[in-house]
Amino acid sequence: MVNRLGSGIAGAALACACLCGGAAYAQDMVKVAPNNTKVLLENDQVRVIEVTVKPGETIPMHSHPANVVYFVTGGKTKTTTADGKVTDTDHKAGEALWSEPITHSNKNMGTLTTKALVIELKTAK
Repeated sequence: MVNRLGSGIAGAALACACLCGGAAYAQDMVKVAPNNTKVLLENDQVRVIEVTVKPGETIPMHSHPANVVYFVTGGKTKTTTADGKVTDTDHKAGEALWSEPITHSNKNMGTLTTKALVIELKTAK
């Protein structure tokens, strides 16, 4: 489940993107959406991913460890979790979210391109 840390909190990145049919085992976001993602930093502690999703685009079912999402731009996102639960959210530029490990897909439901940073924690306890 994602908890709002509040808008204006700089920190980390977008989980944001799109709806899609999922496989039995979800994959790495960078592997399932190489045209929408770019790894900016990766080490034994974290991985920082820049995510860009155009209006109507979907990022297929994928998984994340515990992570922070920082919305560089705002937007409307439809998120579908592995169990089929659908959530529609509006995010503002500068908003940051915390998420426990999750498997989901995202779709940009807005009219503008959404940009976010997803910071995946490799050593979260």
